[in-house]
This record gives sequence, structure tokens and C-alpha cells, in this order.
Amino acid sequence: MKGEYVWHQHDNEDEMFIVISGNLKIELKDKILHLAPGDLVVIPRGVQHRPVAEDEVSVILIELKSTVSTGDATDTQDKTSTQGEWI
Repeated sequence: MKGEYVWHQHDNEDEMFIVISGNLKIELKDKILHLAPGDLVVIPRGVQHRPVAEDEVSVILIELKSTVSTGDATDTQDKTSTQGEWI
């Protein structure tokens, strides 16, 4: 992934990020998480967040296959497409 996602939340599911390479910021309303390779974070359901990757970052994203990556956001600028492979 690369760039900024929109602010969003997932009302019914948690979302887990595992960083493989690069650096990922996950902005929350009250703080910013800085993730490096090997770091893992779970964003609980209902928590507003925005992933930001200034440079390309490889992540494993663990969520239900039916989860829309931009959650409840309405202005997604076509960021809902899957760029990786479902396992």
C-alpha cells in the first residue's frame, strides 16, 4: 500500500495489520501509531482510523473477506479495491 486512506471505521469487525516491509502510520483520533517491519496492531471495531504510507509498505491485513477496506467512509476515491491476494 502507498498513500493515505480515508478516515473510517469498521462497525462489526476488528482489523489486524502486520507490517512486512516499510513503515506504516495509523492515525487515530487521539494518537498516531508508527509501525515498522515486524510490528502488529489490532484496530478494534468502531475505532476511527486512517492508514498512511508515505512510501510503499507491504502489510498482511487480517480481516473478514467481506470487509470493505474503507469501512463506513462514503468518499473513498476508489480505494475499496483489493490490491493483494486473498488467502
